[in-house]
Amino acid sequence: MITAKQMRESLDTKPFKPFRIRMSDGTHRDITHHDMAWVTKNTVEVGLNLDVDGFAEYVVRCAILHITSVEDLPEGLRSAREPTTKSKGPSIACKAA
Repeated sequence: MITAKQMRESLDTKPFKPFRIRMSDGTHRDITHHDMAWVTKNTVEVGLNLDVDGFAEYVVRCAILHITSVEDLPEGLRSAREPTTKSKGPSIACKAA
């Protein structure tokens, strides 16, 4: 089980290593910069549709309870500015905040 503390440690790693969080519904979010996400007690808030200055257009709230794994982001995806998901439909694990 992933904890809020583990998520915070992933974001605070120096130097930062981009990572992917996989959700229980099969979706995933790629975190390519430590400022793209922040951790609360029960959720990880992930900024989406980042502009050229790194400001998010909106955020999704991902329930930590539904995070099934955290893994290093493959080398080829590390420069992407926007988190991705495998599914375009609604997610039970992440909701627009």
